[in-house]
Amino acid sequence: MAKPIKRNEHIVALSKDHHFTLLFCWKIRNGLKLNAAPIRIKEYVAYFWQYHMKPHFLEEETILFALLKDDKVQKALNEHTEITQQVQAIIYSPNPLAEQLVKLADSVDNHVRYEERDLFPYLETALTLHQLEKVGAQLAADHNPALKDDFEDEFWLKASNAST
Repeated sequence: MAKPIKRNEHIVALSKDHHFTLLFCWKIRNGLKLNAAPIRIKEYVAYFWQYHMKPHFLEEETILFALLKDDKVQKALNEHTEITQQVQAIIYSPNPLAEQLVKLADSVDNHVRYEERDLFPYLETALTLHQLEKVGAQLAADHNPALKDDFEDEFWLKASNAST
């Protein structure tokens, strides 16, 4: 089993969000394994996007990524754009396909792992202590530490295709 990554205290809030985001991916995959209707999963995608992922992307982009413009940061920004497009395609589709949901879960999973394994360790060394402290102060002021996923339809636990 892999050892937990020790994250700089000033960006640890963003890493904690990533835990919930990996659970989001697991829930999509498990729901599909249980043959949950994609329309049920679409509602969860819309919920998680609105209340968790979209605000998280905004925090990363405006607070952390704005400090350094290079290829590693640009890769993360490009992935944010791609994931946003995938989410919107699912949300605005009257009948999303299981394949779209799998692709989204894979993209989000890969993105989180890139940020945790490559980008964040890089930023922890590339940014100055003062910059990291400023990030930490902004996150402390803006970040919602009581992040919870309280979506009511637990499609990832029940095989039923009922819409409620």
